[in-house]
Amino acid sequence: METQRRNPWLGLLFICISTLIISLDNTVLNVALPSIALGLDASASELQWIVDSYILVFAALLLTMGSVGDRIGRKRILQFGIVWFAVFSLMAALSESVEMLIAARALLGFGGAMILPATLSLITASFREPKQRTIAIAIWSAVFGLGLGLGPLVSGFLLEYYEWNSVFFINLPVAAVALVGGYFLLGESKDEKAPSPDLQGVGLSIVGLFALVYGIIEAGVRGWTDGSVLVAFAIAAVTLTAFVWWELRAPNAMLPMFLFKNMSFTGASIAISLMMFSILGAMFFLTQFFQSVQSYSPLETGVRMFPMFFVFMVAAGNAGQISNRLNIKVVVGIGFLIATAGMLFLALVAEVDSSYWILLPGMLAMGVGMGLAMTPTTDSIMGSVPVHKAGVGSAMNDTTREVGGAMGIAVLGTLMNHRYLQEVTNLKAIVPPEVYEVIQSSIQGAHGVAAAFGGETGQAIVNSANQAFVSGMTNAMLIGAGIMFASSLLTLAILPAETHCIEPECLEEEQERARASALPAPAGD
Repeated sequence: METQRRNPWLGLLFICISTLIISLDNTVLNVALPSIALGLDASASELQWIVDSYILVFAALLLTMGSVGDRIGRKRILQFGIVWFAVFSLMAALSESVEMLIAARALLGFGGAMILPATLSLITASFREPKQRTIAIAIWSAVFGLGLGLGPLVSGFLLEYYEWNSVFFINLPVAAVALVGGYFLLGESKDEKAPSPDLQGVGLSIVGLFALVYGIIEAGVRGWTDGSVLVAFAIAAVTLTAFVWWELRAPNAMLPMFLFKNMSFTGASIAISLMMFSILGAMFFLTQFFQSVQSYSPLETGVRMFPMFFVFMVAAGNAGQISNRLNIKVVVGIGFLIATAGMLFLALVAEVDSSYWILLPGMLAMGVGMGLAMTPTTDSIMGSVPVHKAGVGSAMNDTTREVGGAMGIAVLGTLMNHRYLQEVTNLKAIVPPEVYEVIQSSIQGAHGVAAAFGGETGQAIVNSANQAFVSGMTNAMLIGAGIMFASSLLTLAILPAETHCIEPECLEEEQERARASALPAPAGD
């Protein structure tokens, strides 16, 4: 598998820096959207596409790029992806129109889909001993969480002193360090016996995942019964069903369906998806709450969100050792329960004028719970696949996160918006119908209307919109907490206590490791 033996721990450093590129980009843009709106005169729908163009391409291509990495070499595709990401980060930074920025973001999604599966698959190929792999994945998870926390801080700081495009320039030095360090310190690995490309599977997966994620995103904006949303879901249902049918029969299947017989793989994938459903929905509300309701600047918001990601990093970094002492099922279940308690706490105590220090315990609990759950579930997925399929396993891990997170934002966002619309109806009596439509569109629109009116009317609009948003947020978080609690019970029911790879390829790999260590190989069945 590995054609070059290098120090895996030094290589891990640059795998983590490569991961940092993606996790930073996940959060650095959100803080910059108001500045982009001013700089490029972008509408609300255009801002949505600046975000979603990346997500759509990224999610649609993850499985394909994971499979390609297994075939051509994980280091090779990682290095190419980093170069690609740097080039189109520069394009994004130099964009002079909204259309150019949307195109750059879509192309960045292609780069991200090359990078992220390669990082985890390289870890799996480099760290063959289960305990070492668990520690390496824990470090990877911690760095991913660190990037999520640093994104708003870095973005907020840059926007205090520079223009909006600075948030894309920051990708360039990180990419340069990852590229040079990885070139010298990472060994190559790939599937030496890769079958011919599964072109039908590739095509069906791209179309199906694109349609699914597009439908989820648009459902959060247009509503779940909108015609375009229903068409997207219909296309997704047909193509993904065809994808499963084909993969069950194809001798060169891109995503072997036998993986799903193993609950170490399937149970962990479900757990990650459900976790991201609730957590990303909650984080989506919190950033808006601090900026739009409590009027903090982007940098101030980043400072307030950072502790949650810091404890996530600490918990994820230690979760591997904890799961080695206990077991995966227990640690993931505890993580879900802690995150449930945090979300429930926020749902019960959050008010328009809540002190940050009152909200902080709930945010910290969410971060700890998410960190405890992420490392063992990721390790369970990667430990349950043969090394020659590590790229596909990593891509499946990333795809479930993306789909679960997008679904959480859409579903919980819809619930929040429904309550918001109910509670701003009192404003119909004091503003014209066309102005009321703007208030209905978002809390940001309501604040813009309030600024235009000023005086007592403006203050009444602000008060009503703020209260409506918080009411919707807490209602959605309450439901999210319920889903998280149910997820903890499901995880305890279906997730194995220890990671198992049940395929013959895993036995062969274990025998190979035993021979390399001059230890007796385990007997076959």
